[in-house]
Amino acid sequence: MSDFNQQVIEEFRANGGRVGGMFEGAALLLLTTTGARSGRAHTNPTVYVRDGARLLVFASNAGGPKHPAWFHNLSADPYVTVELGTAEGTVERFGATAVVTEGEERDRLYAEQADREPGFAAYQAATDRIIPVVALHRVDFADPARHRAIADHLVTVHAELRAELAALREGLGSATAEAEGEAGAEGTAGAEGEAGTAGAAGRETPTLGRQLARHCLTFCSALHAHHHNEDGAFDLLEHEFPELSGSLDRMREEHKVVARTVEELEALLASGAEPATLRAEVDRLATRLEEHFAYEEEQLVPALTRTRAVPGA
Repeated sequence: MSDFNQQVIEEFRANGGRVGGMFEGAALLLLTTTGARSGRAHTNPTVYVRDGARLLVFASNAGGPKHPAWFHNLSADPYVTVELGTAEGTVERFGATAVVTEGEERDRLYAEQADREPGFAAYQAATDRIIPVVALHRVDFADPARHRAIADHLVTVHAELRAELAALREGLGSATAEAEGEAGAEGTAGAEGEAGTAGAAGRETPTLGRQLARHCLTFCSALHAHHHNEDGAFDLLEHEFPELSGSLDRMREEHKVVARTVEELEALLASGAEPATLRAEVDRLATRLEEHFAYEEEQLVPALTRTRAVPGA
């Protein structure tokens, strides 16, 4: 993230959505997307306009030749987090689904924005690409059907992550056994004669295979994305289920602990650590994740799937 964007974000959050400088007086929101490759959260300030119940943002990139990174991110994962200034001088945070408009609707919406803000006409004139118009639809967390869908999604994603982690541990176990077997064979050959020692000296230290390393990084990215999406939903769930406030606080803290463990694992990968060292770190992560997943399911699934009393019924 650029220093300029970071300054705008900090000013926006500190001043209830109001900023100065080149964005002074502009209708601005903060859009957080999940990195299409990294799985990490990325926040960008962007101009918006209300269109009924939805918000419209424009992937202008100031008329640059390529779409902005946040557009590529939401094209891969349309669930986003929006921060918006309120009349009370606070910042409201909510989850939304991003829908890229097309055809005549896109053309009409962009033309209307260009009429309001002539700079957008200049942006389109400066580039050969068609500047996308994205509609942000607030996620309704008060809908019981939505609650059940969230619970189902939570259980499904946890099952997928558990399976990925099990496969990763199995791969690391095989790589560890193979490395230990090669080391044992080298020691035996060295004891039998000079030729064995020379052969061992010319062989590289066993390293993690590329495919297994990619699998490890892919798992880390998927876990980052899952927890980012959950963090965006927790504030809304807390509003709908105030009795879960303490549990949600614990889950947020557990996300931070897991994130640090993942960062340590990624650092080991980058350092070229041996499979046995990586296996130990993955085992540590697996223990923390299983405890975390079990707690989330124990606390959230019953609350999201139970039938709630209707006032006055």
